[in-house]
Amino acid sequence: MRFLRKIEKQLVLSVRPNKVVILYGARQVGKTTLIKKTIKQLDFKKLYINADEVKYRDILSSQDIDRLKKLIGDNELLIIDEGQRIENIGINLKLMVDEIPNIRIIVTGSSSLELANKISEPLTGRKITLQLFPVSIWELQSHFSDFDIESKLEEFLIYGTYPDTLNESSCKGKIKYLRELSSSYLYKDVLELKEIRKSPKIHKLLKLVAFQMGSQVSVSELANSLDLDKETVFRYLDLLEKSFVIFSLSGFSRNLRKEVTKSYKYYFYDLGIRNVLIDNFNSLVDRNDVGHLWENFIILERMKYLDYSEQFASKYFWRTYTGAEIDYVEERDGKLFGYEIKWGNKKIMVPKTWIEIYKNAEFRVINRENFLEFAGELKGKK
Repeated sequence: MRFLRKIEKQLVLSVRPNKVVILYGARQVGKTTLIKKTIKQLDFKKLYINADEVKYRDILSSQDIDRLKKLIGDNELLIIDEGQRIENIGINLKLMVDEIPNIRIIVTGSSSLELANKISEPLTGRKITLQLFPVSIWELQSHFSDFDIESKLEEFLIYGTYPDTLNESSCKGKIKYLRELSSSYLYKDVLELKEIRKSPKIHKLLKLVAFQMGSQVSVSELANSLDLDKETVFRYLDLLEKSFVIFSLSGFSRNLRKEVTKSYKYYFYDLGIRNVLIDNFNSLVDRNDVGHLWENFIILERMKYLDYSEQFASKYFWRTYTGAEIDYVEERDGKLFGYEIKWGNKKIMVPKTWIEIYKNAEFRVINRENFLEFAGELKGKK
């Protein structure tokens, strides 16, 4: 099945003369499939280049406008897939945008780290950045009923939502795919980019983070466990974030004396990747991490929804030194929204300290009964 991606319309509208559209996303989230579908809707003469092919790299990294013009010819739209493979890609894209009238360019990349470092500065004012995630619940609502989605929750929490995972019918097939994808994540998009010499260390770090998913992480403890200094651990975590393996939430505060701020919680862009790291594909009834899986799932799906619907919100967790906490906090439109995320239906009271400190803030519990309204469309809407 080919999934309808919410970002498709946004991508089409972003293709403009003398602009570079950068489509970020981890490997296998469907960037190439989306690009090939999108360009069929654009009535321009097109040149598609896969930057994994060595024959294009020399020209695209040459900083020679005559060679670049010769390559593009009379094409009006240039598509470069896996753009992080091109040396000095930012400078060369700037040359093309500045020197070739009305050229439109789309570049995809599986690592924001490599591509951003080579693109951001040269293309200031010339680029539009988009991100593609693994398939979202909001997107699945275009293909399945809400009942079907709810019945597949256990599958999503265990195997994630990569397109190929969703299309694989057997559990063994899903696990095999995730093992291969995990290897691609770690050794191609993370380790090779920065030529990290201590690859077992970063793999062990990621495994430790997987076990602590959704909990406050002590970098000092991670550093001690790995026999590394704190700066190196921070650098590795940053690298893993920029390579779309994990993402983090920091503590929210308006009152530094009471609230935890110098701490982070880490989550995974795909739960299948997380579960393959800890080698646990057991059913939910046989697991002790269901709450953390559900928390990761809801925050991730909410993040996808906000991004695809072009809504900006700052995202945090909240905790005081006395133990009061809220799983997820959004600050948007000048207002605060606190969300407690629960797998079960137990009634949860709003923390008294939250009300006392933030009198106008909202509070809501997200569970299996209302998650589709939080991370997708209200029932009955299209």
